Amino acid sequence: MQTLTYQGIKINKDTHNAILDVLVLEAPLQININNKPYTVVMRTPDNDIDLIRGLLFAEDIYKSSKNFIYQIIKTDNNVPSIININIPSDFLGKGYLNKRTLLSVSSCGICGKKELKDIKVTGAKLNDISVFLSEELHAMYTKMTQYQTTFKNSGGSHSAAIFNKNQELLSIKEDIGRHNAVDKTVGDLLSKNILKQAHFLLVSGRVSYEIVSKAFIAKIPVIVAVSACSSLAVDFAKEFGICLIGFTREQKMTIYANPSFIKNK
Repeated sequence: MQTLTYQGIKINKDTHNAILDVLVLEAPLQININNKPYTVVMRTPDNDIDLIRGLLFAEDIYKSSKNFIYQIIKTDNNVPSIININIPSDFLGKGYLNKRTLLSVSSCGICGKKELKDIKVTGAKLNDISVFLSEELHAMYTKMTQYQTTFKNSGGSHSAAIFNKNQELLSIKEDIGRHNAVDKTVGDLLSKNILKQAHFLLVSGRVSYEIVSKAFIAKIPVIVAVSACSSLAVDFAKEFGICLIGFTREQKMTIYANPSFIKNK
């Protein structure tokens, strides 16, 4: 369940009409690790395990190829509200020591970080040298929009889609949070053990530093956004060897980092 129907009054010039409107569902999910609270995320239900898997991967908490054991501890209106993840101590990454202490809202992927150093991302620069045509990006966006069911119904959700080098769709997920949608797609590919095939990350909104850092950790060399990119996102993309493209719409785009990925006909 990703949408709910609410009453509203629609005003159009001098007319007032009672309507039933479809809204994207936003609900809290408490994530426990080994029966201890880790964080609370505001998300759109469905694909919760993919969301958790992607989040823990990006946070350097669980990067094993094995699927973890989980239990739904509590539900509200048939929607999971508390999920416990069982991870053997030997498999807990360093990120667990830097556990979040505050609510992580749907628009803020770094809420709960305790110190500035906690948002640092380290690792070797990506060295992918593949090239592609700009027209291929527009074709992938067209394919992504075909699967944005929640957005078509509500107009209120973000989506993230991952394609391989051959522009074949590997995963697409929707959520009220931009970073949640990315976590869901990465988590989906982790559960299928095909994350290494990921090459293009397409997002329906803007790109902040956190989206770039998640792509870098997942070793995805190309990020394409329909909207704007932040200054820190561009700085990170240049540092990490990621091709970052924004305002990809109406056969237009703006390349902000590593333009050598794009080739002319």
